[in-house]
Amino acid sequence: MRNFLFRLIGILEVAGGFFGMVSMLRRLLPFGSHDSIVAVIGLAFYAFVLIAGVLLLENSERGVTFSGWAQLLQLPLIATPVFSYGFHCGAFVNVWATLHLPAQLGLDWHVASEGFVLAVAGPSLSRIGINLLALRSWLALRIR
Repeated sequence: MRNFLFRLIGILEVAGGFFGMVSMLRRLLPFGSHDSIVAVIGLAFYAFVLIAGVLLLENSERGVTFSGWAQLLQLPLIATPVFSYGFHCGAFVNVWATLHLPAQLGLDWHVASEGFVLAVAGPSLSRIGINLLALRSWLALRIR
């Protein structure tokens, strides 16, 4: 079971990392825009996840460590008017709550996707959340 979970996590990391890198390269092409810095940061994140996935598929101990860090990068979901952060590659199952009254809970999921948001501004309706799939993957990687 451990090998199956590790392979599944590795495949999602490799696929999500590759497609995320392509997406960030497309955002990077109009050089000089204010989005270029965010695209370079996103490119580094996706490259790290891609490398972690390849090492995990090779059954490397370093791959388990890197994949654990890659899953922790995907864990938080923050969207406030001051700061926004969200990152996922491969798949996600997000549970989130709004910070305004009346408080709302929500569940969102998608497979075969990638996404990266890093902004100094954000939506007027604040919400925070957690990626349950990343949490579950991180816990699975902790099994030795």
